[in-house]
Parts: sequence; structure tokens; C-alpha cells
Amino acid sequence: QVQLVESGGGLVQAGGSLRLSCAASGRTLSRFHMGWFRQALGKEREFVAAIRWSDGSTYYADSVKGRFTISRDNAKNTVYLQMNSLKPEDTAVYYCAADYYLVRVPGSWDYWGQGTQVTVSS
Repeated sequence: QVQLVESGGGLVQAGGSLRLSCAASGRTLSRFHMGWFRQALGKEREFVAAIRWSDGSTYYADSVKGRFTISRDNAKNTVYLQMNSLKPEDTAVYYCAADYYLVRVPGSWDYWGQGTQVTVSS
């Protein structure tokens, strides 16, 4: 079992930055692919970014490419999402997830955190 806890969310003005963290316990993250997803009010959960455990390859949704950066520190069992140039449409609950398979479909991921709210004001 893997327990994931997100932190770092909050209220920020458009154009600002936030860094989300996802700390894992229970098992080492080193062999899990890690992902970030988000869910805005009234919308379905969507893929944001993911990082492959084996070589650190990263993948992004088109809507965040060039603004968000996913990274991981296996020694600290932590994954990060650096979010720059935030827009009001980035407002959502952000979730981190872990799985042995890396796909962009939220339903395919086995382990989830509880989520952290990110609100971007215009």
C-alpha cells in the first residue's frame, strides 16, 4: 500500500506560482510512475502531468505545457509540481497518484492522495 499526502495548495493571483508536494509513505516511490491530476468544480478529473520512474521522462497536458514542471525526489519519497504563470482556469483540486503503469486516464491509477485546493484569482 502507498499513502500519498499533497500539500502546497492555496490562493494565488493570476500570473503567480505555487509548488505542490506529494509525500508518500508505506512503500518507496522509486518504482512507481507518479502523476498529477486535477478536478475543477463540476468537471471530470483530468490528467495534468506524469513522470516515469525508470528514466524520469515527463509528460504534460497541453493546457499546462511550458508552465508546469513535475519532478521527483526518490530519496525523499516526494513528487513535486511547480506551477508558474497560473491562470484562473487552473483552479481545481489537485491530486497526486501513483501506479505501476503510466497512462493519462485517471481511472487507471491505483493510489491517490486526498487532494489540495488551488485557487487562482483574476
